[in-house]
Amino acid sequence: MIYYRLVVFILSGVVLFSCKNKENDEAIAIQENSNKEKNFKVITKKPSEVNTPEGMVWIPGGTFIQGARAEDEMAMKHEKPAHQVTVDGFFMDITEVTNAEFREFVEATGYVTIAEREIEWEEMKKQLSPGTAKPHDSILQPGSLTFKKTKNSVPNLYDYSQWWDWTIGANWRHPEGPGSSIEGKDNYPVVHIAYKDALAYCEWAGRRLPTEAEWEYAARGGQEDAIFTWGNDLNKLSEMANSWEGEFPKKNTKADGFENKAPVKSYPANPYGLYEMAGNVWEFTQDWYNVDYYKDLEKKGNIKNPMGPEKAYNPNQPRTPEKVIKGGSYLCHESYCASFRISARMANSTDSAQEHLGFRTVASVDMVGKE
Repeated sequence: MIYYRLVVFILSGVVLFSCKNKENDEAIAIQENSNKEKNFKVITKKPSEVNTPEGMVWIPGGTFIQGARAEDEMAMKHEKPAHQVTVDGFFMDITEVTNAEFREFVEATGYVTIAEREIEWEEMKKQLSPGTAKPHDSILQPGSLTFKKTKNSVPNLYDYSQWWDWTIGANWRHPEGPGSSIEGKDNYPVVHIAYKDALAYCEWAGRRLPTEAEWEYAARGGQEDAIFTWGNDLNKLSEMANSWEGEFPKKNTKADGFENKAPVKSYPANPYGLYEMAGNVWEFTQDWYNVDYYKDLEKKGNIKNPMGPEKAYNPNQPRTPEKVIKGGSYLCHESYCASFRISARMANSTDSAQEHLGFRTVASVDMVGKE
């Protein structure tokens, strides 16, 4: 159930992790020579006997620096310290999973997403402080979070409730709530997908979610020092990604062509042939969100195929296990959420969904059929 997000809006008892945190940290310290004593065998080239699945592209394995670049003035504290990581090659969806693809899964399995299920109070209150009163049954109804523009300027961008609504009846079929539809939008990214929904799709499709390291490595596209998927020129944002332009959240000038979500392949692909790795909708990874994880990795030196921390830890959400999401969305703006950068990362609970969150899948070599 979408326990956490619903409680935030009904009870106002939880403070979300804010993405408006741009203070400059100390210079990034990258452990040098961490790879000298580690002779990793890395899958770089696609095995000749393995077929590339339809709709996917091969990502050649290698070593890279994960995390914020020293020259990135928009970087947040939890993107640091940068650290060396090695990943084996893998296949990745060229685009985010679309409405058409998700509909095929639902029609084949009868799956019901978290946003469409009845809410169970006994489960919800496990994430709340003891003694929290139960909301009225009229509020405890299936739904999800939808975005709303404000009529006036918003001086306090930490208060996200000014532009998010809990909307009963909002789900992947009705992304803006009752009365809205995905008719004619087969090639748009599916949204209002909770982590558990993404896992169910992956199991059906014979895929998995990317690790955070795999996602960031693929988004980088072999560009070692790039801040964005297209390089380092912020002035190209409008032509390269679907983000918020104008005054957030009051007015969107639509300089990039869209106010809300865009169809997949609306913007140029990165050097690996991946579309919309920046903006459009956030994407789930399989890693738990842990504020100490990057520090731990830096101490260990180069790690091959890191799977994320063993458990979630966010002091702002101690009762809510969260997963790392990457890529930013059409709502990201430099003044509030500059998450159209490669190293940007945020946290999302496993049982919550929103209008700007979707996913794409990956496949390891051993998951793919051979010729």
